[in-house]
Amino acid sequence: MISWLAGGLPVRSVDFNRGTDNITVRQGDTAILRCVVEDKNSKVAWLNRSGIIFAGHDKWSLDPRVELEKRHSLEYSLRIQKVDVYDEGSYTCSVQTQHEPKTSQVYLIVQVPPKISNISSDVTVNEGSNVTLVCMANGRPEPVITWRHLTPTGREFEGEEEYLEILGITREQSGKYECKAANEVSSADVKQVKVTVNYPPTITESKSNEATTGRQASLKCEASAVPAPDFEWYRDDTRITSANGLEIKSTEGQSSLTVANVTEEHYGNYTCVAANNLGVTNASLVLFRPGSVRGINGSISLAVPLWLLAASLLCLLSKC
Repeated sequence: MISWLAGGLPVRSVDFNRGTDNITVRQGDTAILRCVVEDKNSKVAWLNRSGIIFAGHDKWSLDPRVELEKRHSLEYSLRIQKVDVYDEGSYTCSVQTQHEPKTSQVYLIVQVPPKISNISSDVTVNEGSNVTLVCMANGRPEPVITWRHLTPTGREFEGEEEYLEILGITREQSGKYECKAANEVSSADVKQVKVTVNYPPTITESKSNEATTGRQASLKCEASAVPAPDFEWYRDDTRITSANGLEIKSTEGQSSLTVANVTEEHYGNYTCVAANNLGVTNASLVLFRPGSVRGINGSISLAVPLWLLAASLLCLLSKC
């Protein structure tokens, strides 16, 4: 229905015969609930589920965020600043005319940006274990949870829901997992969890070497493990230490045995042992003369006595 103000400006009044209108506002914004009456002499009031907010120009509410919005004499709108979730609900504009009372209802919907409220802490597990990651978020509408496994290769493992279950986790599934909570209100909230997977050592590379007497030569051994492995070197059944022209250098994941001045007694079979608290492994390497059969065939894999592996593991774990 259209009424006219003095000066010829049209104002659209409320259709009091229509059902409840909805107004959607984001948390923290200002909501204006419109109400326009036909007769400026009408008695008007705003009410909500808690009671009377305004009766005429008299404010009954103690909330300082609530005011009347009157841009012209026939407007009786309600302005609510810094809207929060507890403001959501039904509001009624009640008009008492000379003929009959009329009401118009507005339902205020408050949208809330997504916010992750709880996420798993960084976790360390052994390979083969089951892992459950938790990510919980608040928001209106209810946020959609998405999990991603962030890997250097760009491959992503995706999962939805608050709980991400990984059964029999492998070393390839270690790394950072990203939880994203998203709804239509604003940009997504994102947090990460780091998953460390422990596993026993695996020899990834071992190189035998050709050596000329009187020259320096090295044997190298690399292993993959979490935690990083400790290394030991053996000549037959005898453990080697850095002495008498032999030097062992070990860093995270690799070790080398260097002979400063090769003599005839240095030729032969060597064993590199890698161990952590989950297991032990070994590789056999050969330091051989130039042109020997061993040099042609490459390194020779030798069976290492079980007692030697067991002794190596115990020694490494006890830091002997």
